[in-house]
Amino acid sequence: MAASFEQLLDENLSTVIMKQGSLVTGIVIDILDNHVVVHVGLKSEAVVPVSEFYNESGELELEVGDEVQLTLEAIEDGHGNTRVSREKAIKQEVWKRIEDCLAQDSILKGLITGSVKGGMTVDVQGIKAFLPGSLAEVIPTKDLEHLVGNYEEFKVIKLDKDKNNVVLSRKAVLQEVNSEEREKLLATLAEGQVVKGVVKNLTDYGAFVDLGGIDGLLHITDISWSRINHPSEAIKIGEQLDVKVIKYDAEEKKVSLGIKQLIDDPWVGIESKFPLNTSVMASVTNLTDYGFFAEIEQGVEGLVHVSEIDWTNKNIHPSKVVQLKDQVEVMILEVDEEKRRISLGLKQLTENPWQVFEHTHKEGDKVSGAIKSITDFGVFIELQGGIDGLVHLSDISWDESEESVRSLNKGDVVEALVLSIEADRERISLGMKQLVSDSFGDFAEANKKGSRVNAIILGASDDRIDLKLTEDVKGYLPMKDYTNSMSETPIEEGAEIEVVIANINRKDREVILSLRALEKQEEKSALKDNALKNKEIEDATKSNIGDLIKAEMKDSKSEDE
Repeated sequence: MAASFEQLLDENLSTVIMKQGSLVTGIVIDILDNHVVVHVGLKSEAVVPVSEFYNESGELELEVGDEVQLTLEAIEDGHGNTRVSREKAIKQEVWKRIEDCLAQDSILKGLITGSVKGGMTVDVQGIKAFLPGSLAEVIPTKDLEHLVGNYEEFKVIKLDKDKNNVVLSRKAVLQEVNSEEREKLLATLAEGQVVKGVVKNLTDYGAFVDLGGIDGLLHITDISWSRINHPSEAIKIGEQLDVKVIKYDAEEKKVSLGIKQLIDDPWVGIESKFPLNTSVMASVTNLTDYGFFAEIEQGVEGLVHVSEIDWTNKNIHPSKVVQLKDQVEVMILEVDEEKRRISLGLKQLTENPWQVFEHTHKEGDKVSGAIKSITDFGVFIELQGGIDGLVHLSDISWDESEESVRSLNKGDVVEALVLSIEADRERISLGMKQLVSDSFGDFAEANKKGSRVNAIILGASDDRIDLKLTEDVKGYLPMKDYTNSMSETPIEEGAEIEVVIANINRKDREVILSLRALEKQEEKSALKDNALKNKEIEDATKSNIGDLIKAEMKDSKSEDE
């Protein structure tokens, strides 16, 4: 052994390059607890920490007499010792191997250690390399976390040793390895075919499945007939699946896959399974601002629109009533198999307060409730059962004045009369003015057109004289009518005047009065009285002449006798 050592040492001494940083070959002459003694052909032996010789498994694969590559750090460190580094030598070896892989377009192995901006980091025996995200998979994807911790094969596409920059491509290896298998698979692939594949990656919109040389896209909508929010709810990376080829573009080499197509479509014949107005149990699968979706059978969802959740609260948010995965009883309202839509109802399984009100009330009933809201077109009053009745502006007061509306406040409890009930349209019409007498209407009934009435002057303007007919009823006399009349009544506030009702406008609740009509009535009455007197005189005259003639005739008859 000694002779052999001497020979090896002599050979090594003759070939060693005595330059700092150069790679030298040393012979292990002793292995201690913490150090390894190595002869590198110099005057003194080098001592290297034993830790630099452990492999990735933590084992020491080294024996006395083994040749090892070392980097010469110092021939003489000032203490008469030769200083070398195994770690630096390994890095030099690795750099040389990386350079050879780039030059020869060969494969390099490395450990994917983590994610960084734009890609991933790879450890190639202590040399850090960069794997761009676009070169990590055959089909680029944002989620690459499943690769972390894997030993993979790469090709070197860029190298700058001075800047410590190494760029790798996993995609190039995959394309090369899969090329032959890919061509075979593409030659036999057809739509409708069922093939086996392995899930390679998951994204928000689906999963990529390796079919053996080519990746196919399994869209999230083709994973299950039921609603899923992410592919991970149904499948996982590395899982082997049976998938159906639902679309194949031979020119673009794109394959669309489906799992749900391997089982019967649950929507076929759905109308016969779920008759209208029947109730079923359902599982809440999704909440939105406009309602919530519920699954009534695996793969079959229906929508409970916000308007079908509650009888009285039309804008209630679904989250106030149900939560995801809740089991609720719903009613089938509408089924459209062609459009794959089902309308469901929740409120239909509770008592309809509108129908209850219709059964317990009739037109003409008096009700009371608090004012819920005041709008431009009327007032809503909350009634029994939480429903609302509308008092239209025209039914608040007989005079429809703004003051009557302004006198009402939200929360006031008021009484009203039921005018109409339309339960199917969820409408109840109420009236407040109908609970009090109508002074104008009563006056109009008692005083028809042409009636003579007394009025009190309230004031005058250029075109009219305002008059008070009763405490609650007012009218006006056109100024033109007054000036054309023979009246000597002064236009003074508080003065009393007799007039005739010329017209009654019930819509605008106005009474139009006239002095000229009064004068014409009086003229006509005078003419009538005069005619009667003349007739009486004429009749009296005729009577007197007749009597005279009769008397004369009577006397003549007596004389003849």
